[in-house]
Amino acid sequence: MNNYKLTIQYDGGRYKGWQRLGDDKNTIQGKIEQSLTMLAGEPVEIVGCSRTDAGVHALGQVANFKTKKLLTEEDIYTHLNHQLPQDISVIDVSRVPERFHARYNAKEKTYLYKIWNGSISNPFMRKYSMHVAENLDVALMKQASEAFIGTHDFTAYANAKSKKKSMTRTISAITIDAYDGFIDIRLTGDGFLYNMARKMVGTLIEVGLGTIDAAAIPQILASNERIQTGRMAEACGLYLEKINY
Repeated sequence: MNNYKLTIQYDGGRYKGWQRLGDDKNTIQGKIEQSLTMLAGEPVEIVGCSRTDAGVHALGQVANFKTKKLLTEEDIYTHLNHQLPQDISVIDVSRVPERFHARYNAKEKTYLYKIWNGSISNPFMRKYSMHVAENLDVALMKQASEAFIGTHDFTAYANAKSKKKSMTRTISAITIDAYDGFIDIRLTGDGFLYNMARKMVGTLIEVGLGTIDAAAIPQILASNERIQTGRMAEACGLYLEKINY
C-alpha cells in the first residue's frame, strides 16, 4: 500500500467538525475522502491527527491515507486543491513509510486560541476569535496558566462524554501574548481531551475577569469536578496550529 501524508488548513465555521459522521459529508474528513476516492478510483479513508470540533479551525492539521494506486504528490496536491471547497486547502503532500500514522506517531500538538479583547466587536474577526468586551488582566492569566504546566489528571477539563481510558495529559508550554486588542493563547501538550483546550482557555478568561482566583487551578484539577472550570471558550477562536512528529 502507498501511504501519503497531508498537511491541511481549514476554516471550520460551516462544518460539523473533522470526523466523518456516517453518510453526512459536511465534515472536513468527509470532503477530503470524497475527493480522494474520486482520484484513486477506490474507497479511501483518511486518518487525522486531531478530531477538531464543529467550528474549530486548523492551520496545520495532519492526516494520512493509504491506497493501492501509486500517485504522485503533485497529482494529489493539484487534485485536492482543485476539487475541495475554498475553505479547505492542502498545503503539503508527501509520500511516507507505510507504518506512518498521523495520530499515533504525533509527539506534541499546539493549539492557538484567539481572543478579541475590545469594547466593541471586530466585524472582520468575529468568526475567527472570541469577543470578550471586558478588560482581561493578562498578567493574572499568565500567572494562572503556570499551574497547567506538567502532567495532570485533566478530568475536570474533559467533556462528560469523553471515552478516553486515561484523563492524564502533559502540558509542556503555555504562552499568552497581547497585541493590538488581541490576546493569543498557545497550548502545547502531548494530547488534549475532548473540549479540554477550550475549557482551559475558559478558566483563564475567568481568571482574567476576576471571577476565578489565579491560585485556584491546582484545586480545580485535584477536584476532578467539571462544574468548577467556569465557561467553555467558543469554538470559533480555536485553531489546531502545529503537530510535531
